[in-house]
Amino acid sequence: MANRLAPSSQRKPLYTPAQRARRDATVWTLVQGVLAPVQFLACAVSIGLVVWYLATGDGYGAATVSILVKTFLLYLIMVTGAIWEKVVFGQYLFAPAFFWEDVVSFGVIALHTIYLYGLVTGRIPADALMWLALVAYATYIVNAAQFLWKLRLARLDSARVSAFDGAVA
Repeated sequence: MANRLAPSSQRKPLYTPAQRARRDATVWTLVQGVLAPVQFLACAVSIGLVVWYLATGDGYGAATVSILVKTFLLYLIMVTGAIWEKVVFGQYLFAPAFFWEDVVSFGVIALHTIYLYGLVTGRIPADALMWLALVAYATYIVNAAQFLWKLRLARLDSARVSAFDGAVA
């Protein structure tokens, strides 16, 4: 079994040349590149508002709105990410290159959806909703780290391909 942390020369590239070409040609790559940092910023602001509410009891409305904005961005990036995966890998989700990232993404979505359920139905008290949001955010941060790792691997692969192309020329 190959070491997942092995140098790029000892592991299978993240993208085939055709997949890399599709990734680079599709507008969905740009969409993901814009939405990801926007969602991260929304998460950071929301964490601050949620922690402020939990510490002081003030700002429930602002914290709630921030969670709703973060949740909307999460759903949007998941839908556009599924389209991106379809364009690049030929399937909407769970392409082998991003299988575990998609699995964790569904956990993140489930936690955010439970938050929405609790908010809409009133079945989860305000403080518990805020703690649930923080758990969802912690899971999201793990998921974001997974994607950042894959971005790093893709850049290492690109550098390797460029070095190979330069050596062949």
